[in-house]
Amino acid sequence: MASAKNPNNPAAARRAKLEEARRKERARERRGRIITIGASVAVVAALVAGGGYLMAQADEKEKKDQQAKTSPVTGERSWDKLTQEHVATKVDYPMNPPVGGDHNQVWMNCNADVYTHELPKENAVHSLEHGAVWVTYNDKASDADVEALAKKVKATPYSLMSPVKDQKDPLMLSAWGKQVTVESASDDRVAQFFTKYVQGPQTPEPGAACTGGLDK
Repeated sequence: MASAKNPNNPAAARRAKLEEARRKERARERRGRIITIGASVAVVAALVAGGGYLMAQADEKEKKDQQAKTSPVTGERSWDKLTQEHVATKVDYPMNPPVGGDHNQVWMNCNADVYTHELPKENAVHSLEHGAVWVTYNDKASDADVEALAKKVKATPYSLMSPVKDQKDPLMLSAWGKQVTVESASDDRVAQFFTKYVQGPQTPEPGAACTGGLDK
């Protein structure tokens, strides 16, 4: 009978090869588990780091928004005790563009609406009563500023934009009882004015519709 330890024994050789193959397979499985665990740890670490970064960014934005809401807007003009009657006639407003007062019973749509023509001021004032910010410009405003402000309005519910040719400054922002002239679309006061006054505390009728009114 042939010995199992005989290297010339075919059965022993096969068993040796099988055992070697199994050893290599176990080694591959161990390496695979190590790689998988390492990758998982890296993914978890990245998610934790990314989550921390996003939370930090969110906290920073909230802090900036709160500061914008509580800080005065430099150069802002304010009007108090504005009347709010619905009228069917033209109104002689003491400021241009108007920031409040008697107005038409129908509002201009102000759900991120950009108009390329002048609006009836009595209808636009009604939009301000609902908490909208109204961006206006005249012929002296640059095309780049008009385009940039239009982009912001289109991304902001409760805002509208239109030309007002006879206003005294190229770029102006108005809310109910509030108004500011800005130097350009990149002026920091643009973002602050939107943050502070879109549906802000000055709004006589917060939550009132900005759709369902006039659209041209």
